[in-house]
Amino acid sequence: MQLEFFPSRTVTFYIAKMFALRVVAVLAMLVLVLQMLDLLGESGKILEAGNGEAELWRYVTLRVPQLIETFLPYSVLLATILTLVQLNQNSEVISLKAAGLSAHQILAPLVLTAAAIAVLSFAFNERVVTRSAAALKAWQAVKYGEVPPESATKTNVWLADGPNVLYAQAISGSGKATRMTGVTWYRRDADRRVTDIVTAPSATYADPGWRLERPRGFAVQRAQAERMPAATVVAERVSLPQIAISKVDPDAEDLLTLRRSIAAMKDAGRRTAELESAWWHKISGPLSAVLMPLLGAVAAFGLARSGHVLIRAVIGMALGFAFFVVDNAALAMGNFGGYPPLLAAWAPFVLFALIGETVLIRTEE
Repeated sequence: MQLEFFPSRTVTFYIAKMFALRVVAVLAMLVLVLQMLDLLGESGKILEAGNGEAELWRYVTLRVPQLIETFLPYSVLLATILTLVQLNQNSEVISLKAAGLSAHQILAPLVLTAAAIAVLSFAFNERVVTRSAAALKAWQAVKYGEVPPESATKTNVWLADGPNVLYAQAISGSGKATRMTGVTWYRRDADRRVTDIVTAPSATYADPGWRLERPRGFAVQRAQAERMPAATVVAERVSLPQIAISKVDPDAEDLLTLRRSIAAMKDAGRRTAELESAWWHKISGPLSAVLMPLLGAVAAFGLARSGHVLIRAVIGMALGFAFFVVDNAALAMGNFGGYPPLLAAWAPFVLFALIGETVLIRTEE
């Protein structure tokens, strides 16, 4: 009996190369098809803003990283099924088992490759996806118009000004240089009914309050427009620290930045369960690629001539997609506070790791 975890060097590189090529091919196919469909739905909005072909390509470059992040685990699952089915049909699995290799040793090259893919995926998400997500959301907030040059842009922000409400399509800059664009201020009475609406293209910090540029007013009760002073200041109770924690987008922040945002919101007494779940999922999400060879392993074993290869492949796909369903459901429960954040992010991973290992041991070991 062999005690090594991996088969020979030749076999390891052979299976790992076959698996890696299929991951790349499946991922490229999925991203290409989905990007074409997504661009069909967004191209009209982009062109309506007076943009041209260059902006369409800009949208593609910002959207593709998000598609890669979302569908890389699915690609690893499908590539696992394709690789193992081919090894089974070519009787290579039978040959390896006849040479004394266990099922775990046959799967070891796939697990090693999936672990490398998980590390690359984590680095890609931290360095590329977060920045593209932030840039795309900032661009969409101004309806594909000109985006403020600052990188730390918050979009679609609602702020409480006592009984009143201040809304900004985008907030950029920091400290006293903070600037709002697409500003709307709602004055409300004691019964929380809107009495006046003031809009402005932009606003700057007036310390205290926010000075509106070219403001326009509307009296709701009289249903008529009102002339506003050029130097109108509103929302004096909206402070700079309030804006700093007003909206945290976990998709647009890397691991360290999100941890600091969570700490700031905790200090302000804000609820952070959703953000903590997202923080843990930034680690468990890429690591789910390591599970795919284990969940798809059922496609590798059993006689190919028995006619059950397709059934085994379907079972492997069903286990893999069941993981994604449970993972999303657990994350949603964590966001609502039903599960602790750590449990919401890691319970599906541990559960399906045990399921996959149990199936493999009971059927092949």
